[in-house]
Amino acid sequence: MTQQKKYGLRVIEAEGTWTAQVTRRMTARKTVVSKSQKGFATEAEANEWGNKALQEIVENLMVRNERRAKQRTERNEALAAKEAAAQEWRDAHDDASDADDQDIYSKED
Repeated sequence: MTQQKKYGLRVIEAEGTWTAQVTRRMTARKTVVSKSQKGFATEAEANEWGNKALQEIVENLMVRNERRAKQRTERNEALAAKEAAAQEWRDAHDDASDADDQDIYSKED
């Protein structure tokens, strides 16, 4: 299985003008245009705009991924703390119920 980039840049000439498209790979067979700009006079202008747009998309994606990773870490830590507190509560109450059970059975009539 080959690894392909998630985002790419495509520059197309049509009727004397250039179009820059930032593409995103949805599946192995399907690619969609995420952002597009028409009407560039030269291929260099289209490439310049496309590279800037692509860089912005990738930077926003990295910021979003970092934010979500931080939220996931906080969520997992909170869940672990909640489970630890519940386990401590169970252990404390199990010890108390064991002591009560021993008192009941150790009494002799």
